[in-house]
Amino acid sequence: MRIALWITAILCTASLGAAVAWVMTAPAPIFSANDPRLAGVGDAERGKVIFAAGDCASCHATPGQPDRLRLGGGLALASPFGTFRPPNISSDPTDGIGNWDVSDLGNALVAGVSPDSKHYYPAFPYTSYTGMTVADIKDLYAYLKTLPAVTGRAPPHHPKILFAVRRSIGFWKALFFREGSSKANLTGDAVHDRGGYLVETLSHCAECHSNRNLFGAIKSHTRFAGGPDQKGTGYIPNITPAGIGRWSEADIEEMLTTGNTPTHGRVGSSMADVVINTKSLPESDRKAIARYIKSLAPRPTPHP
Repeated sequence: MRIALWITAILCTASLGAAVAWVMTAPAPIFSANDPRLAGVGDAERGKVIFAAGDCASCHATPGQPDRLRLGGGLALASPFGTFRPPNISSDPTDGIGNWDVSDLGNALVAGVSPDSKHYYPAFPYTSYTGMTVADIKDLYAYLKTLPAVTGRAPPHHPKILFAVRRSIGFWKALFFREGSSKANLTGDAVHDRGGYLVETLSHCAECHSNRNLFGAIKSHTRFAGGPDQKGTGYIPNITPAGIGRWSEADIEEMLTTGNTPTHGRVGSSMADVVINTKSLPESDRKAIARYIKSLAPRPTPHP
């Protein structure tokens, strides 16, 4: 009798734990269909700037061809957690996002949730995009609708076994993701604060220029201090004053425009691709990025 009671108690506890885990890991979209916050038509011209600042083409352009606006996805992104493939985000209604409404895009960017209520892997930097304004979401949506449809779906992700069950990302979010938050340190200076929004949110600079813990989340004390490339092929530089303290705002603006550094070198690897985007931004935005980066707190470069 006592054994039966113990077994019943264990089963009840396990069932309760499973129910709690199921609730905790549930995807939580922030926008509903026809959400009044997203009412009205976005500005596609402004959306073009958001697209460039967000570095969208660098991941989503179809590999092996020169047109950065053919957003068929498929680029292999290697990481310690597996290989991830950015999806087709062209206007194709079957293989891309042509059937999405603006709330679908908003939930992807701000909540990391797909239209079919699944978690996106944080290889997609919604951890930074989550601070986007509603106006920018609408404008980006309007711009994406102007781009050509591309047929064909990207190959599937190949995550390591820890993340093979997509629902487990809900636990990761509970620990490391704060929907709608921003790390920007705002001062009230319009140029600096615009730079904070660009650096911390749209351009998601910390996603590359930081070190990560065992679960792939940014270690806060290494933010912008560089660290191992997630592909395992190099080292991302420290862009705090501890790394580029001798660079002036003008030096940073020049690098964002031409790729040239004040040491008579040129940026390479993935940063060269970033410069393709930043050089198309308004000069005022490059100035704002430079202002904000110069204001970062110095942090020592972490060792591997």
